[in-house]
Amino acid sequence: MAFPTADIISQLISPILDSYGVDLEGIKISKAGAKSVVAIAVDSDARPDLDQLEVISNEIGALLDAAEERGEVSFGPGYSLELSTPGVDKPLELPRHWRRNLGRKVALTRGGEREILRIGALNDAQTSVALIARNGKKLAVDSLELASEHTAVVEIEFSNVPADETELVGLTYDEAMRWREENK
Repeated sequence: MAFPTADIISQLISPILDSYGVDLEGIKISKAGAKSVVAIAVDSDARPDLDQLEVISNEIGALLDAAEERGEVSFGPGYSLELSTPGVDKPLELPRHWRRNLGRKVALTRGGEREILRIGALNDAQTSVALIARNGKKLAVDSLELASEHTAVVEIEFSNVPADETELVGLTYDEAMRWREENK
């Protein structure tokens, strides 16, 4: 039997991930000599901590070892399992990525222009997100269609979020769009 693909590993581990309420963000397999590396990234709205990641990792490791013993998969001479959450440099691609980063700054590139904005609420359909821009002391609210051409990555921020931006982040998408119309 050949080394398992990311799809096969995904199918095997999805019941474990579902039981802990975490989403699979990616699987990267690196075949490296005597020991290969299976790196799995997971995340959830509750942000898994190290203790939860350790429990999930132990269950996944036991499951993969049992699948290998049954002959369903073959890791060859062995493998190392790495379970982590995605880093901050992972682009925001899915609605859940935007939702999980509510209130954080984002570097958004669209139409060749790069902007630093703050993430607001998603609309009910999770197809658009409210974005808060600051120009000096003035705030503006914009909307981004998630299906549009863009690249977005969370920006690390070391200062406290200004109170006026925090207030706008706390609005629903519809309230933010009303605020935009009232403050043009």
